[in-house]
Amino acid sequence: MLCSYLRLSLPHILPVRLLSSAASRVAAAKQHELLSDTLAFEDPRAFKVKSLGELLRALGVFRLCSFPVLVNNCGKLMSVARTLLGKRGFSLLLRPTVYAQFVAGENETEISQSMQKMSLQGMRPMLAVPIEEDLGESTGEKRYDDNMDTMLECVRMSHSNAWSKDPMMQLKITALLSPELCVKLTNIIRQQPYDLNLLIRSMDGEPISFPGLDEKEAAHLQSGLLRLNKIAEASVNKVRVLVDAEYTYMNPALSLVTMAMMKKFNKDGTWIWNTYQCYLKNSRSLLLDALSLSKNEGFCLGVKLVRGAYMDKERKLAMKEGHQDPIHQSWEDTNDSYNGCLDVMLDVISQEPERYRIIVATHNEESVRRAVKRMEELGIDRDGGSVCFGQLLGMCDHVSLTLAKEGYSVYKSVPYGSVDETLPYLVRRAQENRTVLQGIRKERDLLRKELNRRLRLSLRGGS
Repeated sequence: MLCSYLRLSLPHILPVRLLSSAASRVAAAKQHELLSDTLAFEDPRAFKVKSLGELLRALGVFRLCSFPVLVNNCGKLMSVARTLLGKRGFSLLLRPTVYAQFVAGENETEISQSMQKMSLQGMRPMLAVPIEEDLGESTGEKRYDDNMDTMLECVRMSHSNAWSKDPMMQLKITALLSPELCVKLTNIIRQQPYDLNLLIRSMDGEPISFPGLDEKEAAHLQSGLLRLNKIAEASVNKVRVLVDAEYTYMNPALSLVTMAMMKKFNKDGTWIWNTYQCYLKNSRSLLLDALSLSKNEGFCLGVKLVRGAYMDKERKLAMKEGHQDPIHQSWEDTNDSYNGCLDVMLDVISQEPERYRIIVATHNEESVRRAVKRMEELGIDRDGGSVCFGQLLGMCDHVSLTLAKEGYSVYKSVPYGSVDETLPYLVRRAQENRTVLQGIRKERDLLRKELNRRLRLSLRGGS
């Protein structure tokens, strides 16, 4: 009786299911078409959330950034201006212009105001303390301890303020450990295997005896690891810490320390992340090695995927020392590298979203669209936490605002501090991102269209 009922019912049910399936495919196709249109990043209405003053400031700053001679010599020009105007006069000049465009503020009150506005626009802050060092700039244990306290304050601000869920912050290891030691560690670990457990035990206070380091260097390494351990302990289950990559002559040491932190603190979630620079020829192999290590060692992997910011210096250094250029020869090769690494991460995330996370940190619209398309194909949630997007504060807002409007997780890298504290950061970012700064014509055009739209509305209202 039951079987005959099913046989009778099946012809009626099947066409409905087929129709339903066909309708779903049509709806999905329409949604994809709409998504492609919205993510063309051509709509100036993305800037509707900005005030008139913000539009004018952005247009002015971007116009200045379009002159290579100004970008290439901005450090010298700012130094001369500071000498001529004095500290107060220079601050009065810079604060409402370049500083206001790219920096969140000097104190927690100013930062909170900027972050609350960002939150209303659907974007999340990723606080960045603008302290870093390169070779020859080491300042001693006292300075490193002070930097640690500043980082701990960054953890506190990121967590205690209701700016967004799932807060993030950036961390530079060379603000806590000397670049010279990082270079020496890099040379050592290139010649012999390393043991993450050795570093983890040192983070727990056990005296370290790293092969190849003298007593003073080992003591400094342990002090740096203890500083990093304090920051990680303060951030776990509160704030995700994204460790920045730096120069190739120290990156292996930075990754070694970061992986040790991951093994210790990423057992049940991705709290410590590492950065992968896709303009490097070996970026894909480094990422695959990290995936293999995380699987073998049983920790979760967080990846910040960037193109890279130290191209000029890396190439000059390779030429000077007679090494092979570590950077891809063409922009197209770098794009292929970035997109390939992106595909690798999205594939593993689709299989184990609880173990892997990525922030697609790029201003490149094509890479953003590629990530969105693959997310749709693989069924990865827009705001599920496994995939998010990131851009610099004050730049590429037409991409950030559009993504946020479409329901994706979007973070802005947010430096903060006084004019003097952030000046070296701003100069370095301008020089390292000169190709991005000089390629912001589209954003300028969209800002100008939005400004013209408001002026027309104002004239109509006046008439």
